[in-house]
Amino acid sequence: MTSTWTPAEPVDLISTLAPLRRGTGDPTLRFEGDRVWRVSRTPLGSATLHLVPTVGGGVRATAWGDGAEWMISQVPELLGHGDDWTGFDCSGHRLLHDSRRRNPGLRLPRTGLVFETMVPTVIEQKVTGKEARFAYRHLVRQFGEPPPGPAPDRMVVPPSPEQWRRIPSWEWHRVNVDPSRSRTVLATARVADSLDRTVRWGRGGPRVVAALQSVPGVGPWTAAEVVQRAHGDPDHVSVGDYHLAAYVGWALIGRPVDDDGMLELLEPWAGHRHRIVRLIEVSGFRKPRFGPRMTIQDHRAH
Repeated sequence: MTSTWTPAEPVDLISTLAPLRRGTGDPTLRFEGDRVWRVSRTPLGSATLHLVPTVGGGVRATAWGDGAEWMISQVPELLGHGDDWTGFDCSGHRLLHDSRRRNPGLRLPRTGLVFETMVPTVIEQKVTGKEARFAYRHLVRQFGEPPPGPAPDRMVVPPSPEQWRRIPSWEWHRVNVDPSRSRTVLATARVADSLDRTVRWGRGGPRVVAALQSVPGVGPWTAAEVVQRAHGDPDHVSVGDYHLAAYVGWALIGRPVDDDGMLELLEPWAGHRHRIVRLIEVSGFRKPRFGPRMTIQDHRAH
C-alpha cells in the first residue's frame, strides 16, 4: 500500500522519530539519509513501513504485510499530527528559542503501540544504554520474525507478547537482563492488549500513567518513557533518569540539578515539559563531561 500525506506544518522525519530508535543497530527502525524504514507488529499483523519526504513538504509512505493498512493509517500520528504546540512559548530562553527556530520540523511521535514500546523501555531500566540496546537487539533478532516486503537486511519484526513469554530464562541471563526486568517484560506481555487499549484515552496524562504503573515493575520513569512515544504525551518527564535532570539543569541554568530541581525549572512550561526536553536534545547542547559514569552490571554472575 502507498499513500502520500502532506502535513499542515513541516515535519522532519529523523528528528521526530529519533526517540523511537534504540541505538544505531536497532533491528526495528533504520534511518537512511532522510528516509526511514520501520518494522512493527500491528493489531492486524506484522508490517514494514518506508517513509520518504517529497517535494512540497509531503511524506510518501509505502507499507507491506498484513498490518500495512494499519501502518499507513497511523502515519500522520506517527509523524506528529495532533501534536498541538498552541500556547507554547520559549522565547524567553535563548537556547530553547534558537532550537525551536532551527528545528521547525520537530514533532512528538505517537506510535499507538504501547506494548511494543514497553519492552525495550523495561530492558533499559537501571542499566547503561549500551547494555540495554545490545540485549534488546539480540532478543529481537533471535526471537522475532522476518519482516514483510523489501525491508533492509537484518531488520526484524519484534516478538509477539506470547513469543516474549516463551523466551527461556537462560536467554535473558545470557544477554545480562536480570530477573527483575525479565519478570516485568513477562508481566507486561500478559496484559499487552489492555496496555495497547490505553491509546484510546488520549495523549497520555495521569489516567494512562496510572494504568501503566499498575503493572508490577513499571515505575514512573518507565511509564513516562512509554507515554512520550506510544501516546505522544507532550508533558510527562522521565523523573528518575540517571542523566536527564543534570542535563536539563546545565542547559537551562548552567549547573546540574536533581529531579526536584528539574521539575521546578520546567514548571513554567507545564503542559509542554517534554517538549522542552526534546528541544534541548535537538539543540546540539552537550553538558560538561566529568564525574563518575554508570558502570555496567553483570547479572550473569548471580
